[in-house]
Amino acid sequence: MPAKLSVNLNAIAMLRNRRDLPWPDVAHLGRIALGAGASGLTVHPRPDQRHIRFSDLPVLRALIDDEFPEAEFNIEGYPTEEFLALCEATEPEQVTLVPDDPNQATSDHGWDFARHRSFLTEVVSRLKAKGMRVSLFADGDGNAEAVQQARATGADRIELYTGPYGGCYDNPEKAAEEIDLLGRTADAALAVGLAVNAGHDLTVANLPALIKRIPKLAEVSIGHGLTADALEFGMAETVRRFRHACGQKI
Repeated sequence: MPAKLSVNLNAIAMLRNRRDLPWPDVAHLGRIALGAGASGLTVHPRPDQRHIRFSDLPVLRALIDDEFPEAEFNIEGYPTEEFLALCEATEPEQVTLVPDDPNQATSDHGWDFARHRSFLTEVVSRLKAKGMRVSLFADGDGNAEAVQQARATGADRIELYTGPYGGCYDNPEKAAEEIDLLGRTADAALAVGLAVNAGHDLTVANLPALIKRIPKLAEVSIGHGLTADALEFGMAETVRRFRHACGQKI
């Protein structure tokens, strides 16, 4: 099965938040994305609400439930008590746990699974008890032992942090090295029963090579590059372009 596309709405929300006005409408752009065939929506409600606001969550949950019941809602974030309460209230199909400091501009590294195994095990158990699939943000560094530690938490998936790969847009040799590391990490995860997602700085240009190396990639969540393309092509056409890059038939 081709990788599914989840559209990250953070960049749209950040643009909205530049003014005290209701546009661009996050839910409306999410509706267009789902209507164009996206498999789900992703948000990262940070404590300072600098892009997605807590008040967006029930609106997006209702959008999916009422209009696109086959789609999935993916909420990502660091598992504070506040974040976990938001997830339990919203009931997303998937929660992606990231090891962010609240002051970080964006997610830029995966978990140290050995160090945080006990903590993550408790959080994963709590979320899965509520029926949510759990994915853990992971460095794509080829470390099979780290993947084993991730599996031991009870998580369902890892999400490969693809930022270093996305940063190689002008360096094909370095990009090939990063794909190899990501692929080795994915191989190790799949071997122990973890499904594999990916996200960060993925584009129409760099997705096909990643998909070729990891043909069993379950899902990609894409925000910045997709939003940038939407300014040029419109949201619906951009979603179709990214779906095609994922190997989906359009």
